[in-house]
Amino acid sequence: MIELKSRREIQLIREAGEILKKVFAVVKPMVVEGVTTEALDRVAEKVILENGGKPAFKGYRGFPKTACISINEAVVHGIPGARCLKDGDVVSFDIGVKRDGFYADAARTWQVGAIDPKKQALINVAKDSLDAVLAAYRPGWRIGDISETIQRYVEERGFQLVRDYAGHGIGRQLHEDPQVPNYGRSGRGAKIEPGLVIAIEPMVTEGHYAVETLEDGWTVVTKDRKNASHYEDTVAFMENEFINLTNDKVL
Repeated sequence: MIELKSRREIQLIREAGEILKKVFAVVKPMVVEGVTTEALDRVAEKVILENGGKPAFKGYRGFPKTACISINEAVVHGIPGARCLKDGDVVSFDIGVKRDGFYADAARTWQVGAIDPKKQALINVAKDSLDAVLAAYRPGWRIGDISETIQRYVEERGFQLVRDYAGHGIGRQLHEDPQVPNYGRSGRGAKIEPGLVIAIEPMVTEGHYAVETLEDGWTVVTKDRKNASHYEDTVAFMENEFINLTNDKVL
């Protein structure tokens, strides 16, 4: 069942989102050769706790860490650890926060070291597809209009979208109805009504969209082991507008 949020509830989600912005601002400069994913995770947790939040992912369904850090062919749910970042790595950083009973969720993907144009195109298309959704949005849309806009944008640029995972509603729970697939057809799915808050999260692959889960039970990788990127924002829809609750200038 879809739970529409009041303006007060949306404000509480926004406050959780403000903590995520601070996490990204601190973590992004640390994404350099030689740093461990564990170090990034520790810093993210410290920022969250210092700002009155709780890590949303830690302990969720048994996940052991604060952030999901997925490198190169890993799409989502990578577990931080002793691995050191290397020049040329593509690093997807997915993080959630709970504050005053409400959740926000966002993800960014960055390169380590010198910018490789091919890898940067992969990274950019995930973010830009979400931006394309928000630029095109009109009252009366359904979830399928989001899905089709993302799919068209990404596939027209020569990339593919993971089918096995999707965006989602968010609020009192980290994952709520409705699901928000990154592929589909316009005019289908739940109607976007005032008070709907969803996490839109394109997961883009350089090669085929097929994925599999590694033996750790969490890390999802592309089957062809080609690179992937992930971008996510928590977005609230109002009467005639939307509010991006996790948007920042740190890309």
